[in-house]
Amino acid sequence: MTSKRLIGYLAVVLLLALVALVLLSWLLSATQGGARSLLSSEGIRFFFGGFVDMLRKPLLVWLLLLSMAWGCLQMSGLLQFFSKPLALPRRRQALIFLFVITAVYAGVLLILTLTPQAVLLSATGQLWPSPFSHALIPVIAFGIILLSVVYGLLSRRFLSMADVCQSLIQGIADAAPLLLLYVLTMQLVGALRFVFG
Repeated sequence: MTSKRLIGYLAVVLLLALVALVLLSWLLSATQGGARSLLSSEGIRFFFGGFVDMLRKPLLVWLLLLSMAWGCLQMSGLLQFFSKPLALPRRRQALIFLFVITAVYAGVLLILTLTPQAVLLSATGQLWPSPFSHALIPVIAFGIILLSVVYGLLSRRFLSMADVCQSLIQGIADAAPLLLLYVLTMQLVGALRFVFG
């Protein structure tokens, strides 16, 4: 089964589960007082008024950032880097530059997290939880994008900033099925919390 078919089946299952929950909430609220109906005025207000709140989670931001990083990584040619010999001088220069940028990026992160009075530590001096731990996924995604863009430009896979932007957009396009599943899943979870919470 292809991934597109699987995502299609999962989307249909999530939609059917949401419809079944709407009907079940109506039946349960009519027979017992423990559940709230999604078909009541309160349920309809919740569904329309809380739609954005149900989607507004860090997971959505992480999904977007990681999909952009993945698209950039794929289109830059960095994934195929180790499968091809370093015969071309341009590729050797790109490798050296990548090591330098990785060292600088890691150095900056170490200074911001491990030094005394580090800016990204919590008020108690802990790394977890802290501003750094809350931004770990964006930091990883930005690092991947940075290295991919540098490699893509130096190896001439990216000829302009338009190519870089296209790689970021392509990553989001590739992740669009996951975004659909995210929306449906968050709606189902939110509806379950409303009915039984």
